[in-house]
Amino acid sequence: MKYAIKSLLLITILVLIGCGGKDEKKEKEQIKIGQKPKTEKKIEKSVSNEIPPSKQITLDNKGVGPVKNLELSANIDQAMAKAGGELFRNKCTACHKADRKFIGPAPTGILERRSPEWIMNMILNPEVMVKEDPIAKALLIEFNGSPMANQGLTEDEARKILEYFRTL
Repeated sequence: MKYAIKSLLLITILVLIGCGGKDEKKEKEQIKIGQKPKTEKKIEKSVSNEIPPSKQITLDNKGVGPVKNLELSANIDQAMAKAGGELFRNKCTACHKADRKFIGPAPTGILERRSPEWIMNMILNPEVMVKEDPIAKALLIEFNGSPMANQGLTEDEARKILEYFRTL
């Protein structure tokens, strides 16, 4: 009798172990009437030789914001650039290094890649730029989703920083 009970118990355990988990899997895979089967979307990172947004040249884009037209004189205003350098050191160096990529892009050579209006609008209006400007959106992605902080600068202060960028 003991042998029969032990055998029956062993067979029951083996059946439960052998069948365990399959019902859960079948339940997840079942398709209800009128329901489309779920398909997994595979996101593949394309490997290409595309130029990163921080290196792209888009001088015709003026961005989104208060600055519509800005003429730069041939000569750099040294006093304005000095004041802009001080503003940059106080407000921007937590995320930007003048000559290398950091949390945000390096401003060295920015005027060779972006219009003065775009730069001013990015300084003054970063939230709207990231929402509406394709270059700003691409830069946000390139720099791991780190949005530029709005420092609450005036147009005059932003213009001084732009003049400083001309010296880099």
